[in-house]
Amino acid sequence: MATPLFFDTALRTLPAVPAEAVEHGEVFTRRWVVELILDLIGYTADKDLCDVKLVEPACGSGAFLVAVASRISASCRTHHRPLGDATAAVRALDLLDRNVQQSRTVIERQLAGEGWQAEEARQVAAAWVEQGDYLLQPDADHRADYVVGNPPYIRLEDVPDDRMAAYRSACSTMGGRADIYIGFYEVALRSLNPGGQLGFICADRWMRNQYGRRLRQLVTSHFSMDLALVMHDVDAFEDQVSAYPAITIISNRPQGEAVAADTTRAFGSAQANDFAAWYVKDALESITTPVFQAARMPHWFPGEDSWPAASPARLAFLEELAARFRLLEDSQTGTRVGIGIATGADKVFLTDDDTLVESDRLLPMAMVRDTTSGTLNWNGTYLINPWTAEGDLVDLTAYPHLASYFKEHGAALRKRYVAVKQPQRWYKTIDKVDHRLTRRPKLLFPDMKLTIHPVLDEGALYPHHNLYFIVSDVWDMRVLGGLLLSKVAEAFVEAYAVKMRGGTLRFQAQYLRKIRVPDPASISESDRDALADAFDKRDVKAATEAALRVYGLAELPD
Repeated sequence: MATPLFFDTALRTLPAVPAEAVEHGEVFTRRWVVELILDLIGYTADKDLCDVKLVEPACGSGAFLVAVASRISASCRTHHRPLGDATAAVRALDLLDRNVQQSRTVIERQLAGEGWQAEEARQVAAAWVEQGDYLLQPDADHRADYVVGNPPYIRLEDVPDDRMAAYRSACSTMGGRADIYIGFYEVALRSLNPGGQLGFICADRWMRNQYGRRLRQLVTSHFSMDLALVMHDVDAFEDQVSAYPAITIISNRPQGEAVAADTTRAFGSAQANDFAAWYVKDALESITTPVFQAARMPHWFPGEDSWPAASPARLAFLEELAARFRLLEDSQTGTRVGIGIATGADKVFLTDDDTLVESDRLLPMAMVRDTTSGTLNWNGTYLINPWTAEGDLVDLTAYPHLASYFKEHGAALRKRYVAVKQPQRWYKTIDKVDHRLTRRPKLLFPDMKLTIHPVLDEGALYPHHNLYFIVSDVWDMRVLGGLLLSKVAEAFVEAYAVKMRGGTLRFQAQYLRKIRVPDPASISESDRDALADAFDKRDVKAATEAALRVYGLAELPD
């Protein structure tokens, strides 16, 4: 992280984040959740906690610090050290002075209650907690072995412009409409000493949405994603909030074993103890209880693209397939995923009148409605095609009917952005027609469906932009179609795709590209026949059974 330019006097001249925005962003964590996080990162009293540094970036009313103080107290007694030795063991910050004072008070009370002298408890509390903006501190002040907390939920648009600019300058991951907690992750991660650990309870949306992309890239490039414990329905906070929280443990080391876990509403203090006991064991088994389930994986999902969301068993299953098989889109097999043509004016460019313009300017189009039955049934839609076979715009003087038609609709065509940008090419479609695609066998996928729905075009139609397509130099399209009809292929899309109301999935190119497939040459003749037959009959059960054999799997986990 680049060292911010906003320290001392310069920092004090920045407009403060409004207190009401900070208050709105405060979500106070229950004590048992704090204890769970400390257990998961190994911040336990059997260690000499005076010799390590823990940072709490936004301490609020001191929920984390009370538990930390209790553990440091026990550690000092275990290791026969005076409490004063822990003066530099903790650093906590908060934007609001009243939170600083409240945190110091609860620390003093906790330590005094455990038998330490009131004055030394006061000195330790004063040393630990200070008012400040964690995102705009000098790098040297941050170094830590542990960073724990519940980062504030403050939208960047609620932050004054000058301070927001300072945040963006300090935190390269805070792109787009990022919530401020993204910056807390970045600064915390970059502050970790080798082997250090971050333990946050925070919204998990950054793992999947666009504004979390840079943070995901940072994590997968330089750190180890150790645990994602989803707690969406758990009563983890003092107030009822819709925060979609998860406990995230990330370490400053090369990526190692990772755990994906999920919980039910009944997950509480007792179950947290059970989970922590399982987590710290050096064992490879997964676990399923009525209240939580968890799976260990050899490593986390790579890359900055959206991380999958599914049950722990399903995530482990997908990770195993990712380790053993290639991606669907693959240069070795010439397999490509794409989207159909966007015109920018479908009402002008699409027609079912085959006499409207010159016949060689009509390109038969595959529409979503043509794929409904699972077999391609063309309903007679044409693209009024302004492109030559060579990829140039046609000369309208050579096509008087086409010229007349486009002139009639000139006002609608010229106001499109693509036409305003290139006024001399006002009658172009947004995308160029690739005439080779029409003739190629291809699998078509409607954008929105409850289940995966590959449909074969033998090479007669051009896809509309509501259809995605797959072409390949090697795959038999019926065999690939059977594989993609299966619940195994659907599991990939379901884990990565945006889910719409009613459970509808988006079968967009970015999600289809996540599917892993075997080498076509490795599939036995009998399995090829079984997949092709299942595809022809739209038999999902038979396709899934054949796919499981091809992938070398016994079953598809829930």
